Amino acid sequence: MSTVAYGPLPEHRADVHLPDEPDAPVLVYFHGGGLESGTRADNPKLFTELVAAGIGVVSGSYRRYPQARYPEFLEDAAACVAWAIENLPGRRIVVSGTSAGAYLAMMLRFDQRWLGAHGVGRDAVHGWLFDAGQPTTHFSILRERGIDPNRVIVDEAAPLFHISSETSPAPTLLVLAGDDVPGGREQTDLMLATLKACGADDDVRAVTLDGYQHVAYLGDDAGRARLIELVAELVRDLDVGGAK
Repeated sequence: MSTVAYGPLPEHRADVHLPDEPDAPVLVYFHGGGLESGTRADNPKLFTELVAAGIGVVSGSYRRYPQARYPEFLEDAAACVAWAIENLPGRRIVVSGTSAGAYLAMMLRFDQRWLGAHGVGRDAVHGWLFDAGQPTTHFSILRERGIDPNRVIVDEAAPLFHISSETSPAPTLLVLAGDDVPGGREQTDLMLATLKACGADDDVRAVTLDGYQHVAYLGDDAGRARLIELVAELVRDLDVGGAK
């Protein structure tokens, strides 16, 4: 493992875990923690086992509450992805995250302005993995605004807000626990229905890991093995012909 700086701020650091294969696919991964806790070093067994399966990981830090404000964490996530694309050429790149990290990945997927600010086009990312993400406006952003974080709001800070007939299809894996957070299943179903209505649901797969609460499968050997199997299936046939 090596640690790199993907930008000028102290938070702009990423741990790079790569297999020996020079063309191994890479997950750019953002940790969970409600946009206020967690670190890029979370889930070390996941990273070790992904590398053993021939899949690299770039695990990025990002600014968090209480110091951060929307959209600083999105700006950081986009900069980390741009670094990976520039510095790991010729690899299949999957942008991914868990919980709050999946929210960041969703926003980068559906609101092109964040990656576009770095000159990264739609085809530069080859696949997407949303692990238990929130497709509505994140509850920590609602709290920042003084709004009840239990409310369900869809505005410019919600991935759902940006799905339209202009959204291009892309290989995408959504993972959810069988006993996830209240409303998580319903919000995920709404996102899937919206993608379908907009004609962007080709190559989208949603998988429920039964018997687990929110992201608890990451701490379980069998659950983690199943997740890695799903990731391997996602990356197996990804096209590397995309361009920035």
